[in-house]
Amino acid sequence: MSHEVVVRAQGHEHVSAEHASTLEVTSDDFLTPAGDCILGIEADTVPAEFDAAFVTACQDEEATVTATLEADGHDVTITGSGHPEMTFENERSHVLRTSDYVDDRTVMVNADAAAGDVDRNLVAALADGANLTLTLAVDPA
Repeated sequence: MSHEVVVRAQGHEHVSAEHASTLEVTSDDFLTPAGDCILGIEADTVPAEFDAAFVTACQDEEATVTATLEADGHDVTITGSGHPEMTFENERSHVLRTSDYVDDRTVMVNADAAAGDVDRNLVAALADGANLTLTLAVDPA
């Protein structure tokens, strides 16, 4: 049985999505040009608010985790995996990683794409301030 979390966020003029190994959505209400992994700000949900069933499912390294990002009619799906050390305790940010590095912001490891791989039409929409929907789904092994 798959579990799903929907996060709503906002684009920002400084969205550049150039980072090669991570992608982030944050609850912060600002973005500097240095934040080249961040696609959305003002997220309405943070990892610390995810339900226990979702967290538990993501803590299986055999689980498949997918992230679908949608804005202004454009979408991209990124697929990765869970990890036993993911705690989902962060109260600010969701980070998808192409590596297997885990910290309290990590919601996916071994992702098949990062910010720099995201469709440029989606990035342009977010840079224009479009609303972003991030849907995280986990399918247990």
